[in-house]
Amino acid sequence: MRVFVAGGSGVLGRRLVPQLVARGHQVTATTTSAARLGLVQRLGATGVVMDGLDAESVAEAVAAARPDTVVHQMTAISMAHAGRPDIKHPDRWFAQTNRLRRAGTDHLLAAAAAAGVPHVVAQGYASWNGIREGGPVKTEEDPLDLLEGTAAQAGLETLRYAEDAVLRAGGAVLRYGAFYGPGAIDDQVELVRKRQYPLVGRGTGYSSWVHLDDAASATVLAVEQKARGVFNVVDDEPAPASEWLPWLAACAGAKPPRRVPVWLARLLAGDQAVVMMTEGRGFSNAKAKRELGWEPRHPSWRQGFEKELA
Repeated sequence: MRVFVAGGSGVLGRRLVPQLVARGHQVTATTTSAARLGLVQRLGATGVVMDGLDAESVAEAVAAARPDTVVHQMTAISMAHAGRPDIKHPDRWFAQTNRLRRAGTDHLLAAAAAAGVPHVVAQGYASWNGIREGGPVKTEEDPLDLLEGTAAQAGLETLRYAEDAVLRAGGAVLRYGAFYGPGAIDDQVELVRKRQYPLVGRGTGYSSWVHLDDAASATVLAVEQKARGVFNVVDDEPAPASEWLPWLAACAGAKPPRRVPVWLARLLAGDQAVVMMTEGRGFSNAKAKRELGWEPRHPSWRQGFEKELA
């Protein structure tokens, strides 16, 4: 197949492109900088510079590639694009990513339709943001939490906007868990080692994780099967912060994380951090396993963190 990966030089794109190439697919992968074309080419893809927020740039790139599938992996969360992580102000930190998930999604879908591309796969998110009702693990049938009235609402509503647009186009949305793997959590590990990543309250909020290589392998399956609908792409073990954060610290060779009260965490880190750490809901991967035939090679963050940080 001819596969067009928008965001091919990003942290997930760098793991996805080689897997697609290894399966025999012809890949065109985009980057925002001519300086990164060499990287994309070394991954085995044809590189193209594209501005995801410029409709004409997107239309030209997609039309030239003549793909069978468009894969939307465009974000701007890296230090180079968004600066240091600012979990207290996710509306600011994710401002450019939110634009890519709205206007960028619209441009890609319009370009795909104009070029007669029959299938689109897009990135979603499913880590701690399940609806805060009932049990700690949610499926694709459960609503996502929009954290209404907080600084996180704009980004979470943008995720829903992108999902709805892709689903209307008959595509697939892969709700990835929190990434870890090469280059994915370096900033978090740095904070953990400095003991600047504390547990909040009792750390009872659940999160789901996924290794970058497993996120990529699920994406390959969705492309090859022309999957439609929403899939949670997470590992087998949703877990509370009280379990995964101390283990991350141990694997990173750091002291155990400090613990701070909820009121102080809300003051210093904002509502999103408090919800994630105290009320978060993780996700089930049963549908992705059942319908895509996907099996994560890193079934638990426990072994995954240890392997990555050893």
